[in-house]
Amino acid sequence: MSDLAAQDPDVTAFWTERHLCTLTTLRGDGGPHVVPVGVTFDAAAMAAWIITSDGSVKVGNVELGGGAARVAVCQVDGRRWSTLEGVARVSRDPDVIADAVRRYAGRYRRPRPNPNRVAIVISVRRVLGHL
Repeated sequence: MSDLAAQDPDVTAFWTERHLCTLTTLRGDGGPHVVPVGVTFDAAAMAAWIITSDGSVKVGNVELGGGAARVAVCQVDGRRWSTLEGVARVSRDPDVIADAVRRYAGRYRRPRPNPNRVAIVISVRRVLGHL
């Protein structure tokens, strides 16, 4: 495992390619909760976004610690992999959600309508991987 520079062109390219990711949050008992998600990453802003439904387990886990929680998102493609570690918060702000949807549509596809959508916003503190 090695630290990577977020602005490294290989990192930026890898986090732009279409890959499913996993989000790891911690349950109230400290156990990991790992689920597949779509993630977008802005290396210049050191931020990542996930769109999801309000009331999901991942949203609840992020909100357990008073609205901010340590999380990790990871993606793998053969021998290449990268993990973003950081602190997440849930946003219900319509502008933040719209921005997250726009970013998601750019990397994956336009998501289906979801009136219960929220955004999980991660302040990325560390980028790990092997590219």
